[in-house]
Amino acid sequence: MAADGQVTLGSTVVKTKAKKVRKIYNNKVLVGFAGASADAITLMMRLEGKLEEYGGNLARAVVELAKDWRMDRMLRRLEALMLVGDREHLFLVSGSGDVLEPDDNVAAIGSGGPFALSALRALIRHTNMDIREMVIEALRIAAEICIYTNHEIVVEEL
Repeated sequence: MAADGQVTLGSTVVKTKAKKVRKIYNNKVLVGFAGASADAITLMMRLEGKLEEYGGNLARAVVELAKDWRMDRMLRRLEALMLVGDREHLFLVSGSGDVLEPDDNVAAIGSGGPFALSALRALIRHTNMDIREMVIEALRIAAEICIYTNHEIVVEEL
């Protein structure tokens, strides 16, 4: 899982080296987030609690997090998207109750997400690069197109 490092406030860049991808739950789960930083970190901490509660069952933890996120009055106001993955699963989780497992095990979120996703799918289909190289190149391409994406790329692997 990879992310750029740019954080914007309106049309102003306020941070260029943010870490938007992290390992949680004893380095067994990767979380990437987009949206309001404090909201995303709050949700990441909640997810880690759900993983503890459900013995590391990622599918159950993300479903329960999405239910809480949608139903809880305070959580409902949080504005973020999350990509959550372990060695077997990848989920996109949103505050509207979405828990989506992409068909091709490839997903992207954030302003540059559609650009990175398109580039990654093309690289998967038409190159022999390894997946790490493809993910980095896809983010580089997104950064060339999206003004809210930069070239400060962080990659986390399990």
